[in-house]
Order: sequence, then C-alpha cells, then structure tokens
Amino acid sequence: MKNVEKYTRGYFLPPEPSLKWTQKDYITEPPIWCSVDLRDGNQALIIPMNLEEKLEYYRMLLDIGFKEIEVGFPAASETEFAFLRTLIERDLIPDDVTIQVLTQSREHIIRKTFESLRGAKKAIVHLYNSTSVAQREQVFRKSKEEIIDIAVTGAKLLLECAEKTEGNFQFQYSPESFTGTEIEFALEICNRVLDVWKPSADNKVIINLPATVSMSMPHVYASQIEYMSEHLDYREHVILSLHPHNDRGTGVADAELGVLAGGQRVEGTLFGNGERTGNVDIVTLALNMYAHGVDPKLNLENLPQIQKVYERLTRMRVHERHPYAGELVFTAFSGSHQDAIAKGMKWREEKQPKYWSVPYLLIDPKDIGREYEGDIIRINSQSGKGGIGYILEHNFGLDLPAAMRESVGYRVKDVSDKLHKELQPNEVLDIFKESYVNVNSPLRFIRFQFDGSDDYRTTVTVEIDGEVKELTGNGNGRLDAISSALQSGLGVTYSNLVYKEHALESGSRSQAISYIGITDENGKTHWGSGIDADIMTSSVKALFSAVNNMLKNK
Repeated sequence: MKNVEKYTRGYFLPPEPSLKWTQKDYITEPPIWCSVDLRDGNQALIIPMNLEEKLEYYRMLLDIGFKEIEVGFPAASETEFAFLRTLIERDLIPDDVTIQVLTQSREHIIRKTFESLRGAKKAIVHLYNSTSVAQREQVFRKSKEEIIDIAVTGAKLLLECAEKTEGNFQFQYSPESFTGTEIEFALEICNRVLDVWKPSADNKVIINLPATVSMSMPHVYASQIEYMSEHLDYREHVILSLHPHNDRGTGVADAELGVLAGGQRVEGTLFGNGERTGNVDIVTLALNMYAHGVDPKLNLENLPQIQKVYERLTRMRVHERHPYAGELVFTAFSGSHQDAIAKGMKWREEKQPKYWSVPYLLIDPKDIGREYEGDIIRINSQSGKGGIGYILEHNFGLDLPAAMRESVGYRVKDVSDKLHKELQPNEVLDIFKESYVNVNSPLRFIRFQFDGSDDYRTTVTVEIDGEVKELTGNGNGRLDAISSALQSGLGVTYSNLVYKEHALESGSRSQAISYIGITDENGKTHWGSGIDADIMTSSVKALFSAVNNMLKNK
C-alpha cells in the first residue's frame, strides 16, 4: 500500500520483561464488571438515549446483574444530570449496586459532578486526564510535570468535594490514552494520584488503564498491565481496571489477556457499542468464560431479549456474525457441518455426557435463550443430507432411513439452488411431501385385499392412464405379495426393497409413516413414503410412491 512510511508503532513496552501472564491458559474467575453503556456507549450513538430510554436500559443492566454501572457524564448535559438525579431521588439504585460518573480534571466540571451526586448511597467518581505523547504535545502542549499537576490537582479537589457532599464515594483515576503513554510516566502519574488519595483496606482506589485507542497487539497490552500491576504503590488496596476499545479488532483479546496479567475489573458495553469501533464487548467476554465452565456472574440466559431491548434503545444493530448473539452464529449451512452437528446432537441424546462438546457449537444455544429450530441448521443450496434430515426429524418427527436422506437432500438442495434462496423448515417439509409422500402419479393406489392363503395372495386395485386395473400377486408376506403384483402387472423389475416405519404424531391423531427404497435394473435407488392411520396401508402407499418415482425417472 502507498504511504506505509507514514506509520510506526505508537506504543511503549515495559522497561523489563512482563510475561508471567503467559503461564496461565484461562480466566478462573470473573472480573468486576462495570457497564459503561450509559456513558461511553450512549455518547457514541447518533441519537443519544433520552431520560426514559436511559432508565429502561439501566433497569436491563440491573436485571443482567451488573453491580457497577457508569451512568453518565453528569456535567456534560442536562439530560445526563437529570438522569443521575432521578436515580438518586427515586431511590432506584439497589444497595448492592454502585453507580459511576465520569469527570475531567477541571474544577467546574468536578464541582458540577458532585452537585449531581448529592445523596448517593455509593458512587465511584471517575477522574481522568490524557497522558499520551500525542495528547501532551499536540492538544495540551504541556510538559510531563504539567500533566501530572492536572491529575494531582483534580485528585485533591475530589477529596475536598467528597468531604463536603452528602454521600459515600470511591475514587477512580484513568490516565486516558494509556496505550500511547510511556509506561514509566503512566506509572508515575498513577502513583502521584494514589499518594493524594492514600487508599486503604476500607477505602480502595480504582486505577483504570484504558486502551482509549488500541495501538498494539494484545500481548503488548497484557505486558503493560502486568508491569503496572507489579509496580503500583499501595497495590493491595488498588483495584486494577481495564477499559479496552476495539480499534484493532482486538478488544476482547486485550481484556482477556489483561485479566490474566493482573486486571481485576473490566469496563465495557453490551455488544461492543462505543466510540469509533466500540468498547470491549462484555457479552462476548462473559460467554467466553462460560464456555470454559466459569460462571461469569452475569445473567445472559435470555440473550435474544437483551439484544431486542438493546437494538430498540440504541438504534444500533447486532451484526449477524457477532459472537453468541448474531443471528447466524449458531447456524450451519455447510453440508459437512450440518452432518457433524446432527450426529453430535444424536450422540448427546444417546450418551448423556456431563460436558458439552457438540461439533461446531461452542456452547449449547439453549443456555442463552436460542432455539435449535431455525437457529442451528438452516437450509440452502450448500446444505447436506445430515442437516436436511435433522430439520425433518427435529421439527416434524420424520426419522428417514440413512440412505433416503441423500435422495431427499439432493432434491431439497436442487429446489433451493433454482429458487436462489434459503428454505424455511416448512418449505423443506413441503418439498419432502410433494416429492415422496403418497405419490399417486402415474400409478394411483385404490385398495388391496388378501385372500387369506398361505402365500399371501393379494389383489391390488390401481388406476393408470385413467384405467382401473386389478393386479394379483403372492409372496412371503403381505407387502412382498403386493410388490410382486405390481412388478408382474406393470411389467417392471426392481429389487433390494428397503423398509422402515414409525409412529407419527399429527395433532391429536396418531398416524404411521413408512419409508421404502427400491433399486431399478440400472442400480439406481428410488424412494417413497406413505402416511396413513393404518400401518399396513402406509407401507403400501410408500411402495406406490417409490414405484411412481421410479416410473417418472425411466
């Protein structure tokens, strides 16, 4: 590409190796989750939520189980201020929930923020100022010491305002644009703020290290987090928090590796909403842990409903391929994938294993409110016999013989290909019925009658080309006798009759369905199916269907 010479790496490595996190292979317990949907997420919307919308979204976050929620930047607008006052004055904050508000390190903003917090039972006041080389040089045009002074002055003012304001307050500091800041300088400014606040066992302080703009590969961010974790003063009384954005598409990886490296808390949003490419997606993080057998301590059991509310209130759409929540993420169109899933589900039914391990399905879709029907296997021209068979069996109770599934699969795929569309389960059923069930052309079955002889002599009444005929035959069973009558009376030959039948529930009436395959003189197998209240009649109809399909393909 042109102009590559314009770019270079803008991050800073720790001054010493920080790779202890590489010795861990998964997260063993969830971090403290802090939703920033109502602040970082909301400020990134084309149309920010109004007061009532924010209240509804807030209630959803409570239902999900968030214990820390950043509710806004109350000094930024009247809507933000009013929202916070509404929460406090209507007593809408549960005792086990802490709200969080954001403030720049500017005096009038800090004072306005504490005005909005009056009477809060427990609130985190989140102080930030930008520390990166780019911000220092281009935006503020200040030295490192001047940037430290901004942070320290703000930290002192927080102490002063907290002392004068009714409420219970915890402090948080973010060196905004941490990822573009020299690590030694980031450590220095955080420690200077900590010296002001003097955290203790009863008064812990949150140090939040945001990937305000993601600038490195995830392992670099993890090493930065580990270095900070090991060198922060007052460490045992500091909660180390992460706030990744997704500029490089690595927000989830940054958060996961950052937690391995010492992060104890993660700020993010539902489905990754937020500035530019968004904040880290807490839904994905939580369910990634869930897939490893670790309870994330968030209730995502009805993810489709959460998504529905999210999309309505934010006016954003969750992408079809979004992990866990996307419409298509549990869906298989590929024939081999469908076959593997269908066999995996069958294996689970048979073996009842303790752990989930179905091919291509990371978790059980039902555990997050998704349905097997319509969610897992969907049918188009790329589908295979396994998937089509799965749809027919699990949606409609049709347990086709294994060999018949191939024939049905090709027929369904052909229809999908010609129509150039996905087929819904009912459409698949319609194709099956039209092509295989009770087929009565060119040969129409009317009735059959046994004479009670030892060789099962049978008379079969049929209609062909508008003419009613009676055909007779015998055999080693009733179906064999009927088959002999058809072959001799019609002058056709087939062999290798394959037969299967089972009960079929249709509404309140129990019916039988039979499947029959016959092989013609050229070695091609033709299939048919019959449905009737009488099992013998369903078998005869299946045979007629197979013979008709053979006659049509002569």
